[in-house]
Amino acid sequence: MLIRSSPSHPIQSSEITPEATYADRRKFLARMGLAAIGLATAGCGRAAEMPAAKVDAGGGLAELKLSKQTSMAGGETQTPFDTVSHYNNYYEFGTDKSDPADNAGTLKTRPWSVTVEGECEAPGVLALDDLIKPFALEERVYRHRCVEAWSIVVPWVGVPLADVLKRFKPTSKAKFVAFTTLYDPQQMPLTRRGVLEWPYREGLRIDEAMHPLAFLSVGMYGKVLPNQNGAPLRLTIPWKYGFKSIKAIVKIRFVEQQPAATWNHMAEDEYGFYSNVNPQVDHPRWSQKSERRLGELFKRPTLMFNGYPEVAALYAGMDLRKNF
Repeated sequence: MLIRSSPSHPIQSSEITPEATYADRRKFLARMGLAAIGLATAGCGRAAEMPAAKVDAGGGLAELKLSKQTSMAGGETQTPFDTVSHYNNYYEFGTDKSDPADNAGTLKTRPWSVTVEGECEAPGVLALDDLIKPFALEERVYRHRCVEAWSIVVPWVGVPLADVLKRFKPTSKAKFVAFTTLYDPQQMPLTRRGVLEWPYREGLRIDEAMHPLAFLSVGMYGKVLPNQNGAPLRLTIPWKYGFKSIKAIVKIRFVEQQPAATWNHMAEDEYGFYSNVNPQVDHPRWSQKSERRLGELFKRPTLMFNGYPEVAALYAGMDLRKNF
C-alpha cells in the first residue's frame, strides 16, 4: 500500500519549524528520556455492501466507491496528496517527517481486525471489512491543525464514528471511548527505540465520539489510505490537534473513567486530554495563535475549534484553559 514514488517535497522542515523551536523540542525529549527529535502529531447513508479496501494488481492504491462527497473546510484548497503522504508524524516509523513514507511499507494491513470491548452490550472482534461493511463510504474534506503549528486540508474517505460505535450498543456506563494502535516491533521496528510508550493510545469523551464530525477513515483522496497516513483505519477528529487522530486502530474500548492517552500521559503539562484547537491556549514553548498551511509561505490566524464552532456545545461551562 505504500506509494513508492518519491517526488521532491515542496516544504522543508526548516520552513515549518523555526530552528529555536526545533532545539527546544530536542531538549524536551531528552528531559523525558525520549530519543532524538520530533513532537506529538500525531450523517452517512446506509448501503448493503462496501467495496473492499484492497490494493490493485499493479500495487497502487485502489479507488474507493463513494456515496457522498462533502466539503467541510470552507471551500479551502486541498493540500496536495504528495505533501500529505510525505510529511507525517508517525513515530512507529520514525521521528523525521519523511520517515513514515520511507519506512511504513513493513506494515501489513490485510488481514486486519478490530477488537471492541468494555461497557457495551455487543462486544466483539471484527475483521475490518465487516466493521465497515454496513455503511456507505463518504468523502469529507476537513481542515486539520497540528500542535506544531502547521495545518493541512484533506479529503478523507470513511464513515461516521458514531454509526460504527452504535453497533456495539454502549451502556450508560460508557463515559469515554479509548483507542489503541497496533504495536508490533516486527512490522514497526522503530518502536524498539522507545521514543514513546507503546502501544499508542488515545481517547474521547463519549459525546465527542458521537458527534457528527467525528470520523473513521479508511482512505483519502478517493483511494485507500497509505500506510504512513494511518492505514487501514484511523480516527479523524477535525476540531482537535492532529495527535488525537490515532492511526492503525486495533482496539476500541468503552470505559467509565477517562482513559490514558499517550502524549497526555507522558507530558500532561504540554498535551491536554481534550487537545481542542484553541488559539488562546499556547503550548508552553510556542504560540498557537497562528499556523502555516503546508505549501503556503505566510502564516494565518488559528481558528477556535479549528473553525468548527458546532462542537462548542460539547464544552459548555468548561474552563477551556484548564481543560485544554
